[in-house]
Amino acid sequence: MKKFALIISVALLLSSCAITLPVNATSNEVGAKVGMAKATGYLNVLCFDCDASIQKAAKQAGITKISTVDFKQTNMLGIIQTYECIVTGN
Repeated sequence: MKKFALIISVALLLSSCAITLPVNATSNEVGAKVGMAKATGYLNVLCFDCDASIQKAAKQAGITKISTVDFKQTNMLGIIQTYECIVTGN
């Protein structure tokens, strides 16, 4: 029984949650360029170099006509949160 409890405890500690959601789509063609902007926060308080904006993602890939925008959020035990903006276009 102790082994089972230990296995469950380790599994819960190592678990995380990630979700990707569509934010916006335009009538522009889906382009070959993909830009990403990422921000990481710690304990919902600390954030260093946090700019996960659509503008930064588009600029990073040289996109002038945005086709789609997706948002990905990853959470590890509420300690580390990662936010990522994914932009596609030409």
